Amino acid sequence: MNNANTYSGSIRAAFSYCVQQVRSYDYHHYLCLLHLPPAMRKTAFALRAFNVETARAMDVASDPKIGLMRLLWWQDAIDKIFAKKNVEHPTAQALSSVISEHKISKHWLKRSVDARINDASKEGGVLPETIADLEQYAEDTTSTMLYMTLQAGGICSTSADHAASHIGKASGLLLLLKSLPYHASRQGRISYIPADVASRHGLLITAHGRSEIKMESGEALSDAVFEVASVASLHLQKARELAPAVPTEALPVLLPAVPAQVLLDTLRQRNFNVFDSRILGGVQGVSPLWYQLKLKWHAWRNKY
Repeated sequence: MNNANTYSGSIRAAFSYCVQQVRSYDYHHYLCLLHLPPAMRKTAFALRAFNVETARAMDVASDPKIGLMRLLWWQDAIDKIFAKKNVEHPTAQALSSVISEHKISKHWLKRSVDARINDASKEGGVLPETIADLEQYAEDTTSTMLYMTLQAGGICSTSADHAASHIGKASGLLLLLKSLPYHASRQGRISYIPADVASRHGLLITAHGRSEIKMESGEALSDAVFEVASVASLHLQKARELAPAVPTEALPVLLPAVPAQVLLDTLRQRNFNVFDSRILGGVQGVSPLWYQLKLKWHAWRNKY
């Protein structure tokens, strides 16, 4: 009996840790998850906490090699979880619990961490070649979270999956744009503008067989950001066009379209100047109250 109590206590603590991680480091999604039915919420928090762990692995490490080791640890942890082995980490314990409760695909979890490992392993900040490369990264790291949440809710719908794919791509692209100043200050370079886009806007410098982007925050960079953001906007539009065919029970899972749209609108208001510090204020650049009202309005009307 004591063992059972200890186990349930440690699982409760693990889920509490996941909720806190998402609230601290992914607040706009934390508020989205509160609109999920309780049966899906636990799984969604475990998945989003896993995403926080892997997304931040490189950022919290003083040495890129240590960040990469963290990601490889998570790659190994997924194998152990699916082999029903205990992994001493609260997020891993929460994941293990929801995986045994729901049929969550190992494929999506692996795909997510593999994409981050590939990104972290690039030699000296190799640029993505095209927007399609960025879209694939967003699909692998962001759309997968939505696929697994739909799986946990037992929702089998091609329309919901397609909408999730578009929302994940839009969200992933926009968050990469928002992160450009952070990566520029940390690494001394602009990382997530594709080479072909940079070239079109006169931002690409090629020297000694390597390509990099001019460190500037002028009109040319804003035009490049606009080009990537326009692709994200198209994904949101396509996701909404699918709405009539999406089952009602899937709609709360797709609420992350709202923070993506809010961030897109914020970028538009700031003329796509990602170095405008107001973009980082509040939640996705708007006041927390306004963001919550917008989210509640969408949830109440069963829209995303």
